[in-house]
Formats: sequence, structure tokens, C-alpha cells
Amino acid sequence: MNFQSQSAERKELAILRILSDSSRPVGARVIAAHLKEHGFELGERAVRYHLKLLDERGLTFLVGKRDGRVLTDKGLAESKSALVKDKVGFAISKIESLSFRTTFDPAKKAGLVPVNVSFFRREDFDRALKAMRPAFDAGYCTSELVAMASECQQLGDITVPPGKIGLATVCSIIFNGALLKAGIPMDSRFGGILQLRDRLPLRFTELIDYAGCSLDPSTIYIKARMTSVLRACAEGNGEVLANFREIPALCRPLTLRVFDDLKAAGFHGIVIVGETSEPACEMTVGLNKAGIVMLGGLNPVAAAEEAGVPADNHAMSTVVDYQELVLLRDAAIEYHDLVKFWKASS
Repeated sequence: MNFQSQSAERKELAILRILSDSSRPVGARVIAAHLKEHGFELGERAVRYHLKLLDERGLTFLVGKRDGRVLTDKGLAESKSALVKDKVGFAISKIESLSFRTTFDPAKKAGLVPVNVSFFRREDFDRALKAMRPAFDAGYCTSELVAMASECQQLGDITVPPGKIGLATVCSIIFNGALLKAGIPMDSRFGGILQLRDRLPLRFTELIDYAGCSLDPSTIYIKARMTSVLRACAEGNGEVLANFREIPALCRPLTLRVFDDLKAAGFHGIVIVGETSEPACEMTVGLNKAGIVMLGGLNPVAAAEEAGVPADNHAMSTVVDYQELVLLRDAAIEYHDLVKFWKASS
């Protein structure tokens, strides 16, 4: 395969990924805008050319003249399996992209906030809320603020599928974004499982390198049932989702001030900001670096999965406006009001 055909295949794979992330038809204009996030600058005309090729290969299907494309079953399978080498480092790429898109200003309490999006079956959502509440109450999350959406509504640029309720939980990338805006470089190293003893962090028991991973570590740990968030909530001993970052040690004082500002605005989840070149939760830190351990934003969803409530998780998926976020208890009230509306309408 020559370089030109490899380049075309990467562009077409990026288009397939964009279509697979959407639950409704997507047109050339929207695809062209999203391709910029994948590093491709293509105009609408060029996107339509590639879409025509994908149609001919049976990977995409045109829904009406103006509605856009959807994936065929063959296209969905292709998007999941093709060019796996290009997916290596996909997690770190998402972190960098969402960090840049984060615009939240703690002083103004305004701007875009990075979130994870989880879809629950409508009939399961009440049980999910009850299972997640202890994790929010115990602080095993990035924030108690969430956003909720019903089927066919939007959470950021993600559409909630039919029959589902979407829940957006704040992602720990908010700290990356805030440090980026403050001019502080942060190296996102690992996603892991953090062991707690007497509600205090002890050590990492599992680690996945973001730079060498084609999937998000948190979703892997959740589906593998490697967490014990509910036990950590009840007993103070258990395994929770966490991640490990590094910053230049010279930036430590300014980093602490940025984190304090975020905490005052409702964003916590920082477990440890280590000392210069000192281990953090038994993790070795580079020379003249400081290690940072922070809780994963999907811990409440992990608690729901532990309670037997399945979810379709899209970690580090999009950004939402801060004004759309509400406390979990308010989201629960909103959900129960929706249930009353659904029953009255049926």
C-alpha cells in the first residue's frame, strides 16, 4: 500500500469513527468539522468524495438527500477493527483534545467542562441513581455536578439513543484543561486502580499507559469488574478508579493554587500532589517532577455497574457548558418529574 492510499484510508477510518459516535445521520459539513479534531483538514467537497467511496464499499448509507450518512453493519465492524495501530495512543489523544476544548473559568463559573457520558436503559435509571449516590456522597468523583438528557436529546455533541437516559459526569481532564490555560504542562501517564485503606490512598494495584492504549482504561476496568467502589463507600476499604499525572516540580505552587480555585467552584478529586521527585501512592516520579493522583470521574458509574445496573460508557467524550450542570439530587428530581410526564403521556 502506497503513502497516498494509506492517507486516504486513515481519513476514511476517521469518518467511520465520527459516524459510529453518532446515533443519527451525519452530513458532510458536520463530518468536516469533526475531522479537524482527528487532525484532518478536509472541505465538504472532499468529505463527500470519501463518503461516496465508502458507500460503494458498503460501509455507509445515505439516508435521504439532506439527512446525511449512517454506518452499515459492515461499516460498524470496520470502524472497530481497522488500522488498530492507529488507535494506539487514542486515549492520550482524547485527553489532549479535551484539555484544549476545556474553557471553564473558576472565577466566573462559566465555560466548557469535559465530561464522560454514560447511557442507561430508561427502566434502569432510578436504580442507577440510588447505586451512584454513595459514591457522590463519599467524594469518589471529580464533582457532584452532573448533566442529564432524555432520548434523542444532546449532551455536548453526543445524542442520547432511543430508550436511554444519558448522564454526564465531570471528567478529571478538567484539571488538565485548567493547568493548560495557566501555562503548566501536565503529562498524563496512567489510568489505574487505586487501593484505599481506611478511606486513605494506599497504592495503585493496576495501571494502563495512556500513550500505549487504544481504549480508555476506565471503561476497561469497569467492564472487567475490577473496582469495588461500593465497598469503599461503605467500609473505607476498596479499589476505585484513579489516574496518575506528572508536572514539573517548579510548577507545584501554581498548580496547587489552580486546584484550590477549581475546588471552590465544585471540582475536587485530587488525592495527592506529591513532593519533588518523591513517589506518589508508590508510583515512581521522574527527576524534578511532582506526581499527581486524582480520582476517576466514572467511579459513580462503576458503583452502578457493581450493583448490577449496566451502562454504555463513553469516557472523555465531549464538553458541556457549566450552566447545564446540576447537583445529583437535582438531576434525580428532574428525572422523577420526567417519569411523571411519561406516565401521564402514555
